[in-house]
Amino acid sequence: QKITLAFAFLILLVLTFFIVLGLDFKFMAKWLPFVLAGSGYTFLVAFLAISLACILAVVGALGRLSKNPVLNSIATSYVSLIRGTPLLVQVYMWYLALPQVGKALEEFGIPGIQRLFTLPAVPAGILALGVCYGAYMTETVRAGIQSITIGQTEAAKALGMTSTQTMKRIIFPQALRVIIPPVSNEFIAMIKDSSLVSLMGVWELSYRAIKVGRRHFQSLEMLIMVALIYWAMCILL
Repeated sequence: QKITLAFAFLILLVLTFFIVLGLDFKFMAKWLPFVLAGSGYTFLVAFLAISLACILAVVGALGRLSKNPVLNSIATSYVSLIRGTPLLVQVYMWYLALPQVGKALEEFGIPGIQRLFTLPAVPAGILALGVCYGAYMTETVRAGIQSITIGQTEAAKALGMTSTQTMKRIIFPQALRVIIPPVSNEFIAMIKDSSLVSLMGVWELSYRAIKVGRRHFQSLEMLIMVALIYWAMCILL
């Protein structure tokens, strides 16, 4: 009950603040359907990116836990490099820098390779977000696996299970209870970070709001509206 009252008070405070600013609510209502139409791209990018991130996180975590020095080094380097560079730089690397790599390879003697390295905006955004979040989620998955006591592994070995069977049947199903809650939070964060694909001209929520705001010189109304949309989406999730 206290949380409900606090939330209602916050909504009232926000509405009062907006009224004091003198926002053009008719203008916001007029363009709301247009902005909301971009939610399809937002959810598409976020869903595909988090799916890719989950796959990379499992592979990366197994690599980090592997006793093979090559696999361990690759996984550790991936996590360190991605977590140590800004997401915005990574987005531009996939969209702007990758075609230059293809051009260099084509000049080196691989015909037609540049076309494969030139990605459309949506796939580039999905890869950038998925690879970035995969690095962060690798540590989440690794921590979840390591949270299972050694006794579980010893019991599986006593039953004659191989390492693969132990991970598949015993360790990973139990680790999911630890992994799922933080991964859910990552999906909420992914919804917000998907706005970065607007920098590549994808007509998602942020891009539509910014375009309308600039065209009519009412950026405040549009930015506040799209912020509230993201807020509502995150509350529901």
